[in-house]
Order: sequence, then structure tokens, then C-alpha cells
Amino acid sequence: MTEPSPGVAAAVEGELRLLDPAVRASAELLALLLHPNYREIDYTGRIWDRDTMIASLTAADAPRPGPLTASRMNGIQLADDIVHLTYDTETKGRLAHRSSVWRLTGTGWVLYYNQATPFTTTADTDGDTGTGTDKGDSTGTDKGDGDSTGTADAD
Repeated sequence: MTEPSPGVAAAVEGELRLLDPAVRASAELLALLLHPNYREIDYTGRIWDRDTMIASLTAADAPRPGPLTASRMNGIQLADDIVHLTYDTETKGRLAHRSSVWRLTGTGWVLYYNQATPFTTTADTDGDTGTGTDKGDSTGTDKGDGDSTGTADAD
């Protein structure tokens, strides 16, 4: 297996940081990792923007984090300033295929877009989820009933 490009490595690192409960609870840290034009389509189909996501994750009444596992992480550098990651997440029995786009800005790599598609264990999960870096399993936390990579899929 070849080493990932610096961009892919930075995007994977950023994605894993978004699983950290300390990052998820900090508006300042989230703002550093989420692009100003950030959008997410969560596993329910809800569309989130950056400000709404940060407010939801850092609200005083935000649910306590629950365990989230990210696996099968692969990345490819599409351009000097664009990386595409694919991976799977599992939390509280819910499974989702994930796709995220990271952009290089003047301040570093930031998450520009994330989308989750639910799947079941009976679905074919042995297919190719991309090329690049397979980081195996990573464990972090999600927000309450969410199923996201540092972002919330709140009700």
C-alpha cells in the first residue's frame, strides 16, 4: 500500500479530529475545521450549514456524546486543493456510508461537504469505497442520536 498524499493525510486527520468530543464541544475548534460554506446532508436527508451545525453541537442542552466508529476510510486527492474521503460509520446500531470533500484554504484543510447514506448489514459493504488510504477502524463519539463525522444528525 502506498503512502497517502499530504492532502489525503491532512483530510483524514481532520475527519478524525471531528470525532473528538473536545473538538465537537468547541465552537472555536469546529470553526477551524468547517469551511465557511460547509454543508452536510445527514442520514435523514436534513441539510445543515456551518452555523447551524456549530450551534447544534455546542448548545448547552446538546445530548452527551455516544460512541461512533469510523471504518474503511479511503481518500483520493482530486486536485491540489481538493480531497475526497469515503468511509463508513456506526453508532447505536445505525450504519452509514460517508462521503466528504475537504478543501485547502489559506488556513489549512477544512471540511467543505459531508453526506451520509444509511445502509444495513445485509447491504453489500464489500464493494470498493474508493482508492487511497485505508485507515481501518477509528473510534470517536457522536452527538446524542447523531451519526456523523464531527457534525450532527440531530432530530
